[in-house]
Amino acid sequence: MHNIQLSTLQLWVALLSACIGTYFCRSVGVILSGRVDQNSEFFIWLTSVTYAMVAAMTVRMIVLPVGLLATIPLYIRLVVCVITVAVMISGSKRRLGPALLIGIVCLMSYVNYFDS
Repeated sequence: MHNIQLSTLQLWVALLSACIGTYFCRSVGVILSGRVDQNSEFFIWLTSVTYAMVAAMTVRMIVLPVGLLATIPLYIRLVVCVITVAVMISGSKRRLGPALLIGIVCLMSYVNYFDS
C-alpha cells in the first residue's frame, strides 16, 4: 500500500473541488427541472429501465447472493420473499416497512434457530 502524504492545502483544494462539482451538477438539475416533461417518451423509457435494473439486482441478490446470505439455502430465501411480498400486498398502503421487518425477522429466525 502506498503511503501518500497530502498537505492541508491539497486537502482543502480536493474538498472544494468536490463541493463545486457536486453543487454545479445539482444547480444544472434545478435549472433544467422546470423544462423537463416527465411524461415524455424518454422519461417513460428511463423509468422502465430503472425498474428493470432494480428488479434484476433484487433477483440476483436472491438467487446468486454473496457473503452471509449465500449460506442460507435458496428455498429459504424464496419462502422469505413470498412471505415478504404477501405482507406488502396484504392490505393498506405503507406496507414496505413491515414487509422489510418481517423479511429480516424470518431470515434471522432461520439463522438463529434452524441453521446449526
